[in-house]
Amino acid sequence: MKQIVQNYRTGELWLEDVPTPLCRKGGVLVRNEYSVVSTGTERMKVNQARMSLIEKAKARPDKVKQVLQSVSQVGLVETFNKVQERLDSLTPLGYSSVGTVVEVGAGIDSLSVGDRVACAGEGVACHAEYVFVPRNLCAPVPEGVELKDAAFSTVGAIAINGVRQANVSLGDTVLVIGLGLVGLLGVQILTAAGCRVIGVDIDSSKLELANQCGAEATFLSSDSGLEQAVLHLTNGRGADAVYIAASTSKSDPMDMAGELARDRGTVVVVGMVPVHADWRVYYAKELSIVMARSYGPGRYDRNYENKGIDYPVGYVPWTERRNLEEFMRLISLGKVQPTALGSAVFDLERAPEAYKEMHESPGKHAVGIIFKYPQSTAPTRKIKASAEPRGAGVSGNVGVGLIGAGNFATGTLIPALKSASGTSFRGICSAGGLSAKSAANRHGFEYATSDIEDILNDNNINAVVIATRHDTHAGFATQALRHGKHVFVEKPLALNDAELEELIAAQRESGCILMPGYNRRFSPLSESVKGFYSAEGGPVEVVCRINAGPIGADSWYQDAEEGGWRIVSEGCHFIDLISYLSGALPEHVSASMVGGNVDGGQNDNCIVTLEMDNGSLGVLIYVANGDSHFEKERIEVFGQQRVAVIENWYSASLSHEGKVTKVKPAGTGKGHKGEIQAFIDAVRKGDASPIAQDSAFRTTLATLKIQQSLLGGGRLSLLDES
Repeated sequence: MKQIVQNYRTGELWLEDVPTPLCRKGGVLVRNEYSVVSTGTERMKVNQARMSLIEKAKARPDKVKQVLQSVSQVGLVETFNKVQERLDSLTPLGYSSVGTVVEVGAGIDSLSVGDRVACAGEGVACHAEYVFVPRNLCAPVPEGVELKDAAFSTVGAIAINGVRQANVSLGDTVLVIGLGLVGLLGVQILTAAGCRVIGVDIDSSKLELANQCGAEATFLSSDSGLEQAVLHLTNGRGADAVYIAASTSKSDPMDMAGELARDRGTVVVVGMVPVHADWRVYYAKELSIVMARSYGPGRYDRNYENKGIDYPVGYVPWTERRNLEEFMRLISLGKVQPTALGSAVFDLERAPEAYKEMHESPGKHAVGIIFKYPQSTAPTRKIKASAEPRGAGVSGNVGVGLIGAGNFATGTLIPALKSASGTSFRGICSAGGLSAKSAANRHGFEYATSDIEDILNDNNINAVVIATRHDTHAGFATQALRHGKHVFVEKPLALNDAELEELIAAQRESGCILMPGYNRRFSPLSESVKGFYSAEGGPVEVVCRINAGPIGADSWYQDAEEGGWRIVSEGCHFIDLISYLSGALPEHVSASMVGGNVDGGQNDNCIVTLEMDNGSLGVLIYVANGDSHFEKERIEVFGQQRVAVIENWYSASLSHEGKVTKVKPAGTGKGHKGEIQAFIDAVRKGDASPIAQDSAFRTTLATLKIQQSLLGGGRLSLLDES
């Protein structure tokens, strides 16, 4: 399929051949017929991509802060490589479209193939021939509503949410500042609600459109008589509400709103403007400033948008999906007429031309652009890459297939695979398609696909690397093993006992390698510490102190179903490291959470004790409530009259009889390249897994037992379940 993409480094836009997204549980696959460019929002995104790196940094100081923090934790080289990878990746555009359902995912009973639906969401309702849309981000198009009108529904939902936040009623006077697409739709909606509307813009051509949309009066923002005119129209009171739909870096709209709103009026911010105001003006009138967050309640809530969990109508009557439905109802009644605004229509093939005109002549398409899609194309989930394949076929090399094309896969695993000798890049898969095609082009995979079956059924793929979200690891690894593939799966192996049992059975039946991504044991620093101790010298004590830092509550990592408990998904690294350094497997575990063990609580702050089968002890201190600028990881090993310390993977100190030896590898030394090379070598030579299978399974079982211990299980044994 064709999709509009942009390179964030250069700002270049083009149509790319991309695998059709996979239809997944909880959503539908839609063949787009129209999509809308909201010129204010998308112009800003396109223009930002065309900035120089310095200009980008100035525009996004939050991203600069993240980069600097990454440098302090993982080093300059690794951070630089990750930033370069992000800059060169292809990004989608668009968030408002309409089309026909062509596939229905599991769990959807309210939509059928052939239904017409309006679709919403950045990264969802993209400018692409096909889009996968979760249930709560699409709504059926009523009979009699033209699809071209329904394509505006997401933008219309933004306008409706702004009206709701203004809390206006019949007869109220509303001043609309900014008469672009959202502002003009806002004028129509406010008029339909029985409000008197006054429109203001810097462009005189917008005023006539606002009048056609029902505005009672319109003015240029530069009009010196504007204030007196508003007072005259409102009998000297001022506007009951001010609806700011402008997009500017200046504070002029907020200043104007303060001057023209009535006493105790409301200023609702729908557009992107700095919320800076004259305190004296806003205080004297006791004005309320209200932010309108996109399409309405549900926006940015992963449970609502991704999982389809709706809000009870008795508590939240107007969600983003119900706002979509209401906008289309207004269209069906003739109260709102989006296409009457004069948006230009371009065939999809002319999309780059449309964006060029939008950039070079900002006023030309100020009320939006509509893309029209061809209807003859069929879904295609496997696309040949546009780059030369890396590796001359699979003869003598390990053919690699990668499932997952997210930041970790492209920023860490692919560079490690590139550095490994004896690999040939075959296919790369992502459910959405675009990230796989982007990575395939940049890194020399022969093809990109959105269907895992293409990877599993490829006879030239010997090894599958899995780097998807945690809840898919066990299932994908099990499938790959049963297709006779060797598997490297980024941690964790499994999120529960049932997944682990099935995975163990699949590995033992296939005899293939199943290697988890426990990279730290492959660090040169870990190897130095391991060699510093004698296997016959007696047990040791290993202490891992991890200053992990907090993760936002809205992150998928914190989702119990998708990310798993953090001690399972991240703590497994250090359970494996303790096993490696002590030369033993855990037999018993016990764990306590800071503040007490709370049923269902997150385990970001806990202390774990492991009793190993050779008498060694391991302690994992995993915390997220420390100073995030302090060093992240510190490993200490005691025993045999020796002490070894690894300091944040930059260096190690080996102490014996008063003599201290320093070890300092190149880079941060976390072992990613070493683990990948070890895996590839084992596959090529027919050796056993570089991490013994029993050790990998015992580590996973230990993390699951730790989770149970944190929930009040106390000291638990692993022996009866190994």
